[in-house]
Amino acid sequence: MTARPARPPVPPAVDVVAASLYDELAAARARRAAGEGAPHVLDVGGGSGAWAVPLAAEGCEVTVVDSSANALAVLRSRARDAGVADRVRALQADVDALAEVTDGVHADLVLGHGLLEYVDDPVAAVRSLAAATAPCGLVSLLVANRYAAVLARVVSGRVGEARRMLADPAGRWGPADQLLRRMDTAEVTALVEQEEALTLERVQGYRVLADLVPEHAPDAGAPGDLAELEALAATTPPLRDLASRIHVLARRTGD
Repeated sequence: MTARPARPPVPPAVDVVAASLYDELAAARARRAAGEGAPHVLDVGGGSGAWAVPLAAEGCEVTVVDSSANALAVLRSRARDAGVADRVRALQADVDALAEVTDGVHADLVLGHGLLEYVDDPVAAVRSLAAATAPCGLVSLLVANRYAAVLARVVSGRVGEARRMLADPAGRWGPADQLLRRMDTAEVTALVEQEEALTLERVQGYRVLADLVPEHAPDAGAPGDLAELEALAATTPPLRDLASRIHVLARRTGD
């Protein structure tokens, strides 16, 4: 297999989540013995393939598990258009049926991006993700941040919603809120740390400052400045804790 580029064109270079995942895939390839094939990625709740298709284009074997038949149909179409249909498998199921639908296959990288906001039991969901991860493999969680959502409501003038989100234990603004929960950094960290099969490796913010830079900034700096700034802010509290989403990486203990 040919070596991947230092930073793939999709997603953008300022995306610290993408950078972390591609670095992990390089490490997974290094761990694999000759002839073992491509790294296996399991994307739970991966929907229409925003992560699955680019990862398949990088040579990974990707399994997407999602409860939405419509989203999986879009995934199959996108995979065909990208020429990676042979490397993407789509399975319709919920996270609590993960072990059954994946036939006990363990992945080098397991994604739970935008998943914990919707599941009834986030503790059980993290346990299922850990169980589907190969020894020394990585679980990647991306979760909506309660505090960022509060600030966004205030900026847009929806003060009542902001107050309710801040006061509500689940970070919801009301019964019509489509998300079951929003979390803060401490909550996500505690959720992962209570899963014995996982060891927390990194907590970082996703798109902390990049979206705040004006389109025609008078002092945008050198091309790499924004990427370096974003990478630094992603792990620097309190900026990290105000990011739109929280990214957690946890390692499956070796068996």
